Amino acid sequence: MTLLVDPPPRNRAAARPATDAGRPAAGQQGTTADQPPTVTEPVKLAEPPITGGRVEAVMGVIIRVLSHSPLARPLPSVILSALGLGGVAFVGLCATAPAASVATPPVLLPLTSAARDLGAPHLPDPVADLIMYVSIALCCLGLAMMLWANSRGWSPNPRRVFWTAVGAVAVLVNITPVGSSDAASYAAYGRIAALGHNPYTFLPSQLPGGAGANPTNPYTILVSNYWRTTPSVYGPVATWTQQLAAEIGGTRAWLTLWVLMIMMGTAFVITGYILLRTAANPVRAVLLWVANPLIIVELVIGGHLDSLLALFAIAAIVVSRRCTKMWHDVAVGLLVGVAGGIKVNAVLVALGIAIPLLHDRAWARLIRIGVIAGLTTFGLYYFSYGLSALRTLGHASGMVISPTIWRGVQEIFGHGPMVSHIISFSWPPLMLALAWYLYKRLSPDVPTVVAATCALTFAWVIVAPWSLPWYSSVAWVTVALLPRNTLTRWLTVATGTLAMLHFNGGHPTNVQIGPTP
Repeated sequence: MTLLVDPPPRNRAAARPATDAGRPAAGQQGTTADQPPTVTEPVKLAEPPITGGRVEAVMGVIIRVLSHSPLARPLPSVILSALGLGGVAFVGLCATAPAASVATPPVLLPLTSAARDLGAPHLPDPVADLIMYVSIALCCLGLAMMLWANSRGWSPNPRRVFWTAVGAVAVLVNITPVGSSDAASYAAYGRIAALGHNPYTFLPSQLPGGAGANPTNPYTILVSNYWRTTPSVYGPVATWTQQLAAEIGGTRAWLTLWVLMIMMGTAFVITGYILLRTAANPVRAVLLWVANPLIIVELVIGGHLDSLLALFAIAAIVVSRRCTKMWHDVAVGLLVGVAGGIKVNAVLVALGIAIPLLHDRAWARLIRIGVIAGLTTFGLYYFSYGLSALRTLGHASGMVISPTIWRGVQEIFGHGPMVSHIISFSWPPLMLALAWYLYKRLSPDVPTVVAATCALTFAWVIVAPWSLPWYSSVAWVTVALLPRNTLTRWLTVATGTLAMLHFNGGHPTNVQIGPTP
């Protein structure tokens, strides 16, 4: 199979010049640059490793023990991953039957409704929490074990893995979202747009019957109490996606949310297919995306828009690495611009694509891509909902989530405007510094655009004042294109930790809404 992202000649925009000729090229499994890859040999680490002091030392001890344990074999690792996914799905099937749970929004999608009709037990919040903690831990462990088994020679058929994951996704999108109420907010914003209102100024609580502590509007009921008085912070492309789902769902909020789940699951699968067809190591790519239980939990079972963002991000990166004609640059600019119309953090993808162009002084291409991307994003905002869509982003940029180091700063120095301004000006340069450090820790032979985008998006997840586990989607989709490296373990730890800290559906007491006969 022809690989669309084969490493190009060095000193080109898609690859950094090597500083150590003895290191293996990206995508090769422990071979030198003039030798064909040997599929039976484990893929070497991209060097130098990330230094983490005592944390890295402790992690190294744990890794040595686990990587040589019986769990680091194909069957046990797959079983661990399946148990983790099954535990989260079980919460989705049971937490809303017959009453709502803190882990899920109060909505019954088809399989959850069937589980309730079959007598699925209601899970008290402490039990649901315990299952979630254990399941997320199993997802992290299962992923690590699959990767270690792969590094020791296990090489499953990537197409078979892909289609197995497609089957799992087709089932999971029929279960009530678990771990977040974001999908419920998507549905409400879509309903607002479908009714002809502006979701950037019109609130979910302003829907007919949506006011008060006990709203009767089926959409408002789904939205977490905190977000009922918050306008949309997503781009116009995201709003149009939500509106399409709401047009299909109409007054049936559960149907709108179900359509959104299917849309995000489809985007997740298409992203996996692009990785399968373009990755230098398709086995590793499918294990890190479509077969990654941690990402499935956050993007598919959670139903997050970040699946759609990851799709446009990987498409832009793949096309940028193939750029030989002017229309390639136009396509990259359009893809980046549309990504910016989904979520504002797509600017990190744009920066990752710009870095190799700056390195090669490809000024014409840089200007061409930059102008097209900027005009596309600006046009999507300005000619849809106007500047009101941008004002909400300014408010959201000052939000600080707990627990983060920035919340610690607020607790020490207060929550005043001055502290907020200091945080707003401090975290971007710190993010860039961390991104530079991570970027330098990756092999100089790996493609610059992939390494830069991965480092930037991962650093953003770590440093940004408002960070959630599904924000790591672009980091995961780019690390899937890299050879084996120590950054993967840190990304797993970061995403897993955030997942354990944030899996609240926001509705411990609301009456559930479900399919009608």
